Amino acid sequence: MGDAAMRLTTLAEELLGAPLPVRIRAWDGSESGPPGAPVLVVRHRRALRRLLWRPGELGLARAWVAGEIDVDGDLYAALDLLSGIIWERGEARPASGHPLRDPRLRAAARGLLKIGGALPPPPPPAEEVRRRAGPLHTKRRDKKAISHHYDVGNPFYELVLGPSMVYSCAYWHDGGTLEDAQRDKLDLVCRKLGLKEGDRLLDVGCGWGSMAMHAAREYGVQVTGITLSREQAAFARKRIAEEGLTDRIEIRVQDYRDVRDGPYDAISSIGMAEHVGQVRYHQYAEQLFSLLEPGGRLLNHQIARPPEENESAYHVDEFIDRYVFPDGELAPLGRTVTSLEAAGFEVRDVEAIREHYALTLRRWVANLEADWDRAVRHSSPGRARVWRLYMAACAISFERNKIGVNQILAVKTPGSGASGLPLRTRTWT
Repeated sequence: MGDAAMRLTTLAEELLGAPLPVRIRAWDGSESGPPGAPVLVVRHRRALRRLLWRPGELGLARAWVAGEIDVDGDLYAALDLLSGIIWERGEARPASGHPLRDPRLRAAARGLLKIGGALPPPPPPAEEVRRRAGPLHTKRRDKKAISHHYDVGNPFYELVLGPSMVYSCAYWHDGGTLEDAQRDKLDLVCRKLGLKEGDRLLDVGCGWGSMAMHAAREYGVQVTGITLSREQAAFARKRIAEEGLTDRIEIRVQDYRDVRDGPYDAISSIGMAEHVGQVRYHQYAEQLFSLLEPGGRLLNHQIARPPEENESAYHVDEFIDRYVFPDGELAPLGRTVTSLEAAGFEVRDVEAIREHYALTLRRWVANLEADWDRAVRHSSPGRARVWRLYMAACAISFERNKIGVNQILAVKTPGSGASGLPLRTRTWT
């Protein structure tokens, strides 16, 4: 048996300045690390070459997607241990500028070179998005980014999301199923919006049509749903036809910036604003404000991150940006509220449902793992690995309060000041 695992463990601990909390199993059959701990399996030395050429998260992500590294045992436990190192020690970049000016990183590079070999860098996996340089969040670029994520194939999403086909945080009660929780979330949104028969609802980022269908069926409203994904739109239209709701729902492939047929009585935006981007957020808020009737309500359901001490230092997670949500950005809750208020909205309620998203993600991961072979057939081995890693890692991030999710209810309050909301909007239990 070789000694690659011991050499990798020693190298990692020298770099971290702390014991490695997981066990390593290398391609030569060797193992090293704490007994009983989750096992990080390095299947091929090519993974080390990826780290040598792209140190840090992107190198690890490429190796994971390519199947060159894996976890044997509880994926959540392994991610929790490894993420704890990053979060507790920080992701500090060397003050000297280029990473290889840092002596520790230079030493690590030499170590990787000895173990992994000095061959050219492996090409990125096919699942990695390829983009040209240029301004963020143009209509054309946003459409390509949405297509990368959502046009993976409807059968794949059916497998992961289940019959509800809702790709956002559910709203849980003890003992409920995923379908129950997603139905309750959709109904919560409808109730917060105060929907009534005959109202016009704009559903921004309508996905596969679940919100539109619930609102039309249960509340008798007329719904316009918009998405940039042609696959989503086709699937939604088929579902709507099968439910006999085509006279109440229109699904368009359309950018929110191009909607011109207001006013609407209410707008729902569920899990869409993360795609808007900082450079467009004021435009997004102003556009939705302009599309509402006086007294109309907006329900903005959006993932948030904590504010940075220096906001200009914020950077998008490389794995998420390259493999999951290209150009996606998270904003602090306070910035989102400020943008909505600057557009003219009166923010009336903010409900934080962070723990609910962790539960939702764990159910999605369980669906994926339970039908892994079919998921691979409907996408690719690399794509299935991307979704498993990102959903499991995000579940831990929500559980550890590294990110959150909020429902913001805002009103286009008229000059009279009459918001149309009851004195008590929620009952606490």
